[in-house]
Amino acid sequence: MTGILYLCATPIGNLGDMTPRVVETLRSVDLIAAEDTRNTGLLLKHFEIATPQTSFHEHNAMEKIPDLLAHLESGKDLAQVSDAGLPSISDPGHDLVKAAIEREIPVVAVPGPSAGITGLIASGLAPQPHIFYGFLPRKEGQQKAFFQEKLAYPETQIFYESPHRVRATLQNMLAVYGNRPVVL
Repeated sequence: MTGILYLCATPIGNLGDMTPRVVETLRSVDLIAAEDTRNTGLLLKHFEIATPQTSFHEHNAMEKIPDLLAHLESGKDLAQVSDAGLPSISDPGHDLVKAAIEREIPVVAVPGPSAGITGLIASGLAPQPHIFYGFLPRKEGQQKAFFQEKLAYPETQIFYESPHRVRATLQNMLAVYGNRPVVL
């Protein structure tokens, strides 16, 4: 009997968005795989959750996945969280999920906040159809080429971007997309 991999959504700016089910799940699992243990530590402290954490992010994912799978295969439950929103969106959770499914380890999503969908419904842009791309390429030429490939797509497009790169990204979007509605 294996453990269960829980994918737990975390608040995207307001701790009041934390669901009771996520709090209970984080209390009941044996280990939490966190994108940043400092950020998650603050969240756990706020909700008085004493479950131990391990670091799991884009820079250590490939070396950590075997240990996390061994943890699950030993019958212990694991929760994976990102810094904000749903895990597996723009973080290494997807690789862990694929590996767990390959080994027939149950994967349970515990829903909650999602920055992309939350932004979409408040944007005034058409919510259907939409397409989510996640984080954009960082380099100007690669970004412009990416936008050029997506230029003819009629769907509302959702991108994630670092606050430090928003201005340059908007300039690149304007250069390719021209006068297309944008909401930040």
